[in-house]
Amino acid sequence: MKEIVINNKQLTDADIEQEVIRVKALIVNSSGKILLAHNNNTYQFPGGHKESSEEMQEALIREVKEETGIYITGEIEPFMNITTYDDNYFATGKRVKNSIYYYRILTDEVPNLQETHYDELELETEFKLFYLPISELQSFLEKKIEEKEMDEAIGVEMLFVVEEYKNIYGGIE
Repeated sequence: MKEIVINNKQLTDADIEQEVIRVKALIVNSSGKILLAHNNNTYQFPGGHKESSEEMQEALIREVKEETGIYITGEIEPFMNITTYDDNYFATGKRVKNSIYYYRILTDEVPNLQETHYDELELETEFKLFYLPISELQSFLEKKIEEKEMDEAIGVEMLFVVEEYKNIYGGIE
């Protein structure tokens, strides 16, 4: 598994006030399309926070089910982890270590909106799902970043993930 650490302020673990662990899924169907989410004025891969009592796979299964209505089955392993040390996490002033684990999910199961369970922010910001040919993902993200139609930090991170996905699995060109 590829691991990237971003620590521009040279924080140590002793400096950290809170640790956040998230799981994200690159859900790809047999037609070569990837499922993306749009909410809170940005694009992202489906997923979310791991709860303290959960195993990583349990968190991924729960988050994907909550956001897409898709139930993941079978063995799943992360292919990438990006950990960011942040001295002002979402402008709260908190020093946070934020780790996101990315998983590849191959399924032709389609979103079932009757099975989703969105939180307040997702409901307020009109959480939407859509498929995009995986071959167009990199250029789509680059365009949305350039046109300021998504959070730049999230977009750059997604591009790192797309590059690693391409290195491991191919299928992006």
